[in-house]
Parts: sequence; C-alpha cells; structure tokens
Amino acid sequence: MSQFSFEYPLAFLVILLFLVCAKWCKERSRAIFFPHVATLIAGESRKSTLLNWLKWVGIVAAVTALASPVITKSYTNSKKEGRDIVLVIDSSGSMRQQGFDPNDIFKSKFDVVKEVVEDFIQKRKNDRIGMVTFADVAFIASPLTFEKEFLTNITRMQKLGIAGRKTAINDALVQAYNMLSKSKAKSKIVILLTDGMDNMSKVPFQDVKSMIEKRDIKLYAIGIGGPRDYDAAYLSALAKAGHGEAFGADNAHALQRVYDEIDKMEATKLNDKKVVEHTYLYVYPLFLAVLSLLLFIYFRNQRGV
Repeated sequence: MSQFSFEYPLAFLVILLFLVCAKWCKERSRAIFFPHVATLIAGESRKSTLLNWLKWVGIVAAVTALASPVITKSYTNSKKEGRDIVLVIDSSGSMRQQGFDPNDIFKSKFDVVKEVVEDFIQKRKNDRIGMVTFADVAFIASPLTFEKEFLTNITRMQKLGIAGRKTAINDALVQAYNMLSKSKAKSKIVILLTDGMDNMSKVPFQDVKSMIEKRDIKLYAIGIGGPRDYDAAYLSALAKAGHGEAFGADNAHALQRVYDEIDKMEATKLNDKKVVEHTYLYVYPLFLAVLSLLLFIYFRNQRGV
C-alpha cells in the first residue's frame, strides 16, 4: 500500500511569512530575510507578471522541499508454517453402530466420522494431509497432499468392510509414521481415531510405542463410543509417547469438539514481518526552486532591473 505525505508539514507555515512580508514589509526590510535581495527584486511598480510567478514558484517549491514529501510503501511479508498431518481412521465392523449422532440416530459412527473429518480437512488451509484407513489391515487411502477437494472425495469414498472387520491399530500407526518419515515439514502430526481395541496387529504394542517415542511426530488419539468400546489407557499411553493428547467422544457433537480443539492447538503459525519503504521526493521541488530562482535572476538582469 502506497501513501503520499510530508515529513514536516508545518514547514508550509513559512509561506505565510513570505505572504505577510510581501504585503506589509518595507523594501529595506527584505535584506533581513535574503541578503542583497535589492539586486534581485525590482520595485513593485516595475515587476513583470513573469518575474512574479518565477519568484513565488521558487519560494513555494523551496518550502515544499523543506517539508520533505515522501511516498511510503508498506507491506506484510507473511511466512506460513504448514504442517504434514496423517489422519488414521478406523473402518472396522464396530463402526457400523448407529445412534452416535443424537440428531440422526440412523447414521453409523463411520458416517459421522467422515463428516467431521471432511470439515477438519477444509479448515487446514496450509497443510498437507494424508489418510490411513485400517481394520484387519491398514492401507494408505491418500498420500500427503495439498489438494483438499481430492482428499474430501477420498474420504467420502471410504467404505466399511473393505479392510476387514477387526482392529489393527498398531499396524495403522506404523503406516502413518512411515508416510511421514520422508516429510521435511517442521511440524508432523498423526491423528488416530478408533472405537475399538487392537486385536489384529502384527506389530506389538511395545515396538509401536518405542517407534513413536523416537520420532519427532506428535500423536493425538481419539476414542469414540462408550467407555467400554475402546481402551482409554492404551490410547493415552500412545499419545503420551507421541507427546500429544488422548481424547474421548461419546457422541457426534463431542467428536466435533475434539477435532476443533486439535485444530486450535495446531493452528498454522504466521510469521508476519512488516516492511516499510520510504521514497523521498524533496529533490524534485528543490530542483524546481533552483531553476525558478535562476530564471528569475536571468530575466531580471535581461530587463536591467
């Protein structure tokens, strides 16, 4: 944004002194303000219109230069620190359970999760997001991508039963962490969501926990359903190893609040640096002032006044 201004606008008050002096000061008093002015300025009766214009243009231009006109350009250089996030979604048979959404008791848990996840994806404007879906096996539903529309479509396409009916949480986490192993993002996050207990993983809990502890990746774990549906202590241990937090949600509204809270905790950082550029223009009125006064002297001498 550009803005024109004067650094010393009060300098224009000097013009008032010249105006007052031009009207009421006697000829001999001018020497106080400008030595030898008598040799430059003829009596009022002999001044031409041209000489008068040159004199006042020179005075106004000189005062304008003294006021220091300047163009100020300011802009903000925003550096956004995006994150790489992997969503790990449970698609086991227990996600068919209905009644999780009080507003629509016929919706399954999985349908509610997909809606909440879609909303979360749309909010993450500057992040790359990937997805791992798991049941008996874990597979990468989407690699890390900035394409939110593509990822939303992938989320809607997820179906229950395509990966089996049981729960392989540990194997899913291994997939997610492997996906982030080559990431160069400063902040890497895994968000695990499940409504069950691990009963199908090939990778033992201690191995997964050790892997999580060694990686610079934050883990959030979300258990949905009733207290007996998932192992809260198990999820807490995983989240603690991943320097994150564990959450529980017993209905759709609570689940939405959990994702909103994670969204706030992992808000994209903005490094705003304000840059101000000043372009000083005093040289132009100063040049005009000098030129006007030189022409004033030249034409006055030409006329022999």
